[in-house]
Amino acid sequence: MTVRKAVIPVAGFGTRFLPVTKSVPKVLIPVLDHPAIHFCVAEATEAGISEIIFVVSRGQEAIAGYFEANPVLEAHLAGRGDDDRLRELHSINRMADVTTVVQEEQRGLGHAVLMARDKVGDEPFAVFLPDDIIRSEDPTIGAMIRIHEERDANVIAVKQVPDSAIPSLGIIDPVAGAGDVRRVKGMVEKPALADAPSDLAIIGRYVLTPQVFDAVARAGEGALGEIQLTDAIAALIDDPGVYAYRFPGDHFDVGTPVGMLKATINEALGRHEMRDELVRWMDTELKTRVT
Repeated sequence: MTVRKAVIPVAGFGTRFLPVTKSVPKVLIPVLDHPAIHFCVAEATEAGISEIIFVVSRGQEAIAGYFEANPVLEAHLAGRGDDDRLRELHSINRMADVTTVVQEEQRGLGHAVLMARDKVGDEPFAVFLPDDIIRSEDPTIGAMIRIHEERDANVIAVKQVPDSAIPSLGIIDPVAGAGDVRRVKGMVEKPALADAPSDLAIIGRYVLTPQVFDAVARAGEGALGEIQLTDAIAALIDDPGVYAYRFPGDHFDVGTPVGMLKATINEALGRHEMRDELVRWMDTELKTRVT
């Protein structure tokens, strides 16, 4: 069965971005002129996913609202003859069917995914963590869906990370071999550096079989006292199996202010209408501020 649905947990408080996240959900903070959540949904739809399920906390209705029609704004743009912006708004409205599920209490990523069980049903599905933006020619989730279809197994995205990052990430123990796709024989969430089986960290893209829901339901509290999705996936290593995909392209962690800034600069450098001015300004600033 092909992957038609994606679960995107967005219920966090966004404390690293306070005070702005007192009133604005973190995933709506813009990367240049599009909110972070836009990039995940765009990647999903480019890969053929047609239904997005947001797992939200109360008061986050604006997240789904970004993908809904705004007749007043659209009429205003039409009246001004601003056809380019009007077309873009229409394209956002048509990206995917969007639904929401409320997570009343935040008990970890595994618990957030479990909240979407009734919406997903008994079929494979994707999970996106919106803190991770991946820019590549071939949508990362699309490549992962193809791997899932070939092997009928769970697929997780991974990248090589420095030692300093290992204790804050999920780390895999891959089967020996070469290539971008490796079978996984073990996983550990947020290990001490000395206990880490590799330097390959799980990044926020997953293609999961429906068995993961039962695995999450059976899982107890793991690292940080939360129900970890990593623990549930680890329970499926033998059957139906787990594969790691080391993806190409540029990855930005927009869950931190500096990561958000890097992603914004990268996006601006890709726009011909602002690239030259930005480069000149950065060059001047670096010469005057950096000694």
